[in-house]
Amino acid sequence: MARQSAVLSVCLPNTDDFLQVNIDTRSTEFPNDACHAESDTWPHYWVLDMAIWPAWSNALNNGGDKTPSTLKLDLPNCASSLFLSNCMTTIAEARNPKLIRLIFSCARGYLVRNDFLLQRLECCAGVERVETFIAPRNTVPHVAFRHVDPGQLNEVLSYAIGGLLGQILEVEDWEAASFRLNGEFKSRFSFPWLHIDPIPHRRIAWVQGRENIGVSRRAYEAARALGVSIVMIENAGHWLEADHGPYAHLREAFIPVSIEVDGGFTQRIVDAVRSYKYPVDGLMTISDVRLPGVAKACEILDLPTSPCTAYQNAGDKAKTRMLEDDASESLTLSSAAELSSLLGGERGQQLVFPLVVKPSLGWNSDCVSKVSDQKELVEAVRRASERHAYAASPSVGVVIEPYVEGPEVDANIVLLDGQMVYFDIEDDFPTKGDAPDAGMDANFQETQVVLPSKLPPDEIHLLCESLRSSILRQGFTSGVFHCEARVRNSCMHYTDRDGILDMEKKKEGQAKERSIYLHEINARPPGYLESVAVMLTHGVDYYALRILLCLGSNERRRIHALSKPFRDSPQFHLCILIIPQTRAGVMKTEDAGADLFRCHPELRQHVPDYDTYLKGGEILEGPSARSLWWIANFSVTSRIGRLECLRRAQFIQKNFVYELE
Repeated sequence: MARQSAVLSVCLPNTDDFLQVNIDTRSTEFPNDACHAESDTWPHYWVLDMAIWPAWSNALNNGGDKTPSTLKLDLPNCASSLFLSNCMTTIAEARNPKLIRLIFSCARGYLVRNDFLLQRLECCAGVERVETFIAPRNTVPHVAFRHVDPGQLNEVLSYAIGGLLGQILEVEDWEAASFRLNGEFKSRFSFPWLHIDPIPHRRIAWVQGRENIGVSRRAYEAARALGVSIVMIENAGHWLEADHGPYAHLREAFIPVSIEVDGGFTQRIVDAVRSYKYPVDGLMTISDVRLPGVAKACEILDLPTSPCTAYQNAGDKAKTRMLEDDASESLTLSSAAELSSLLGGERGQQLVFPLVVKPSLGWNSDCVSKVSDQKELVEAVRRASERHAYAASPSVGVVIEPYVEGPEVDANIVLLDGQMVYFDIEDDFPTKGDAPDAGMDANFQETQVVLPSKLPPDEIHLLCESLRSSILRQGFTSGVFHCEARVRNSCMHYTDRDGILDMEKKKEGQAKERSIYLHEINARPPGYLESVAVMLTHGVDYYALRILLCLGSNERRRIHALSKPFRDSPQFHLCILIIPQTRAGVMKTEDAGADLFRCHPELRQHVPDYDTYLKGGEILEGPSARSLWWIANFSVTSRIGRLECLRRAQFIQKNFVYELE
């Protein structure tokens, strides 16, 4: 349609102030036959674009010879009006033209999560601000598509479900900016975000609240957006306990209970849930060591869960390995004492080095060693057996398995009733322990994780099918799973080209049959860094899915809806860069990550997520640290390609500096 132009004198809500701006409007319809989440396509909706210029600017006319009319608009007191007036004030102060877009639904219903606009538009190029106008579980107002003149804004504002403030780039006019946004909307909102039925209020008890807000915020915000209240069960003194603390709004209540994993852990959780004054609909944790005990509590309380035995299988690397088809390649020891008899027998004579030794219980590649002879094997088994010997729930078991060459991956899989509803595969770059000359003290701490994977489609398919079978063997049918595996005899390998390490296709032909070697299955979403990376890159929130899965079969429709990635996924290449400890001492630099961006501000726009874990005053144990905690991590992106993404990551790695005392 032809655009509609005016000079608008806007009365700001809750004030007597007027703001004068130039405005163009244009409406665009996004039609579809389906109007609710029973379909696999997006709902019928439309948008109203408003190009806003400061009143002094002649840019509005854009060469036209018609003088726009002057209108006075008293904005109603509603969320969309406040958003509109704030955006107009921002534009007037910045003295730059910008585009405001309001979104309207053609059908009545309920948002599958009320912040879906913010979540799916994060990192969208040219989008500066996004707001939702609908509270969780509230009815979505509906209005038929219409063309809106500037003077008719008041007639539709109260129907808007959300809005955004976008840039008009120097190389485009506002109509081109609108067209660019249309393409982004078709990609990002091509999923059933409107639910036809009311969404009931649900309540979950969450066991173990993570160490700080920086590594948990998005998980709690997801629950709120889904209309799910959290009752936190944690040790007294946790940062979420204070009822008037800065983050108290993220939970409904806090129940101080010892969450030490000992003989009474499960019963304490059961008692805490039963003592709460309101009904609890689900119970969950994302703490590896607490998963079996929480599942057992769910069974006692008759709450939705996978079997406790399945979580026990996943949490025990020895059980996991023995359930695999290639189990005969590996050895499991109930204690280090068993090794001497094994070495003296026939099986000991058949050992082929190098081997990998690790505790049956463990995480973060902690205490994993590659050994090259019997002497190193004995020492590595001793270390692995002692790693958790004195924990509240002691574990002295050890796994010995072959060192498998081939690209390692992180594979995240969402299962619902045995079917895979979403997956993503990420390349886990070689570690110090993967070096051909690595000794047994070289660790397997991650260095870089890059998504999406560069593996060919047939190897991606092989990974999905093999890992799904492994998960089912453990006793699961539904859940979010973080798996680590290698592609044995892959057609790809890592090589250094012009100083950049990346996967390339092997020059020699494929000689041996490819297979998947499973390292471990974690029956929970990936760690916070990776979960955020997937959300930014593909648009899928693993925390939201895990929350819905713990509520049972009634949430199937929302699980399917929120398992849909961007239509044009990924929106960029992303590299999770880990800065490891290389020296021991006390950190003198207050915040090395923040210092990096002060020195190189041009990098910040390419790093949507980062965290300096070890700040001023923290003790660094160095590369031989008992726990493999890194100094900092950065999620580095590129919309141009994987190579540029890796170059940026390399630049950060080389320019990350800090001082120790």
